[in-house]
Amino acid sequence: MTQLDTRPRVGDTVSGVAEGGAVHAAGTADAADVRGKGLGKGSVGLLGSAVIGISTVAPVYCLTSTLGSTAGEVGVQMPAVFLAGFLPMLLVAFAYRELNKAVPDCGTSFTWTVKAFGPRIGWMCGWGLVIATIIVLSNLAGVATSYFWLLAGEITGNPSIAALDDNKFAHIATCLTLIAVATAISYRGMTATKGVQYTLVGLQLVVLAVFVAMALQKASAGTFDTGIDFSWQWMNPFAVESMGAFTAGLSLSIFMYWGWDACLATNEETTGSAKTPGRASLIAMIVLVGSYLATGIAAQMAVGSGTDGLGLGNAETSGNVFAALAGPVMGPVLGILLFVAVLASAAASLQTTFIPVARTVLAMSTYEALPPSYAKVHPRFKTPGRATVMAGIATGAFYTVMTLVSENVLTDTIFALGLMICFYYSLTAFACAWYFRGELRRSARDLFFKGVFPVLGGLLLAAVFFKTLADAWDPSYGSGSDVLGVGSVFVIGVGLLALGLVVMFVTGRRSPAFFRGEVLTKSTPALVVED
Repeated sequence: MTQLDTRPRVGDTVSGVAEGGAVHAAGTADAADVRGKGLGKGSVGLLGSAVIGISTVAPVYCLTSTLGSTAGEVGVQMPAVFLAGFLPMLLVAFAYRELNKAVPDCGTSFTWTVKAFGPRIGWMCGWGLVIATIIVLSNLAGVATSYFWLLAGEITGNPSIAALDDNKFAHIATCLTLIAVATAISYRGMTATKGVQYTLVGLQLVVLAVFVAMALQKASAGTFDTGIDFSWQWMNPFAVESMGAFTAGLSLSIFMYWGWDACLATNEETTGSAKTPGRASLIAMIVLVGSYLATGIAAQMAVGSGTDGLGLGNAETSGNVFAALAGPVMGPVLGILLFVAVLASAAASLQTTFIPVARTVLAMSTYEALPPSYAKVHPRFKTPGRATVMAGIATGAFYTVMTLVSENVLTDTIFALGLMICFYYSLTAFACAWYFRGELRRSARDLFFKGVFPVLGGLLLAAVFFKTLADAWDPSYGSGSDVLGVGSVFVIGVGLLALGLVVMFVTGRRSPAFFRGEVLTKSTPALVVED
């Protein structure tokens, strides 16, 4: 298929970009400096944007993979840790909302940090987002593949079919197929993406509601010996036994909320681009924390958080809680729905997670921070086609190589994901306060929502980043593997950031204008679509 190069040049006007709506430049700069990227305007409304945010987080997948691990770290204080992880994310969400109002650009963290701190810090922030997304895409594809074969085995009653997941060739082939399908759907635009997501997200939330109701019924009946009665003490984070346990649980909790910012990555394609994405992100966050608390409390009441039997802290089942609880809690028939929900969750997130990485790459290319070929937008689908395909290829290659090299290395890249998340979220939060530093004295609202809240969120995530770095130095962190006595998670996390510095240096030699601060500055106006 041919693609349209919409890469703007100095002196370009917004004519041709503004078809279907009035466009003006936010700010005082000449409208001739506006960067129009050619994305499909008005493709997503408030509900669609919120659904994309929820889908990218993948609540059912996150719960099945971290519910048990969190309980294993903090015991019955699991709900409190879910709330504690929600706090920095909520504070950072305020930063995203305020920045989006001022600069509704699909480059989000990259664009905003460039405007606040300059091209090099901004470029590294964009790199952190891209690498985090590639890591999580590969992980989601792997989980979707495993549940595909597990579900096939359950439906057919044939264990040999489920065992195909252990066949490395079959697993990789299935994984690459799922990545290709997700890439194709994302390539075809927001309308196709939105239609698929309504179904998959709706299925996840309905099945979670059924699981919660049935778990509470089992708890009330005292079906399981390990079940415990509800206590408000579960909501007290200060009751966690040690700071180390609290930090470990908080890291898992933060991972469970990652991805809500996909709402903001679609800001140039959303109706009411200045306000709708911010509102959608807050809606997504509320739905997520509500789902996590309800599921965590119900599961804990039904089976407890201990290490025996069906207890959530049992190391043998904590990595995939729903696989262990589906039958006992929901029965053999409805239990299959829980497997379907996990598969749908991973598949839905796999598809929507292409949105932020592709649009970040598009923005970086548009502003000359990456090669110009990635600024091409498909003339029919209005999507960053080449950037989307690139993300798909990178994901498939990354997962294939990591799987063939070592399962331990693949596991440690997932642990390193937390470093990337905290890295670019905290930079974005600090960028908000610095970008609006001249407005903080205008009102109490500006002081708190543009300054105090973002800085607090950034500090909390920065603290988790450095604490994780310190813990990851120990080879026992993660899979237990090491490189010359240093933990693999530390090596991978720091290595990926160092690789970003190398790529940035090479890019700077080829595109010096961006790194000299001549392309994207604080005064560069944003493209605002008036509906």
